[in-house]
Amino acid sequence: MIIRIADKEDIKDLQQLYYELENDAVRFQPEHFVHGQRDEEFFDGIFKADNQDILVAEQDGRIIGFAHVMILDQKKVPCLKAEKVIYLQDLDVTEELRSQGIGAKLIEACKEYGKEKGADFMRTQVFPQNTRGMKFYEKAGFSEKMKTIETYL
Repeated sequence: MIIRIADKEDIKDLQQLYYELENDAVRFQPEHFVHGQRDEEFFDGIFKADNQDILVAEQDGRIIGFAHVMILDQKKVPCLKAEKVIYLQDLDVTEELRSQGIGAKLIEACKEYGKEKGADFMRTQVFPQNTRGMKFYEKAGFSEKMKTIETYL
């Protein structure tokens, strides 16, 4: 298995993986998520951006997982340290290959990518119902720092 930065040739495989990822989002929070079609324009925006990439795990010529990362500056607020964060927007491993270490290798590749780009730390979000995902991230060194709460209007 190799991990590399995605390109236009990977779009069809990435679309399938995003569909799997959206299955989880719809299952965990149907009040906020629906299945959407990520078209070529969506991926072009990422490929052309200077602050984000998609890292893919490839095995035998097939994309089996991905991580969409962004390099962001912390908000310019007087009480926040001026730090740079690598934000993990999305991560998915094809369902039949989960729990085989592929996600862990993607996380390590993201951390290395962040270090190369000068990031100070890595951040992501997990649905509270996704206990399996939370265990995965904790095993990778993540810990809860804040909770997001909301109410309907």
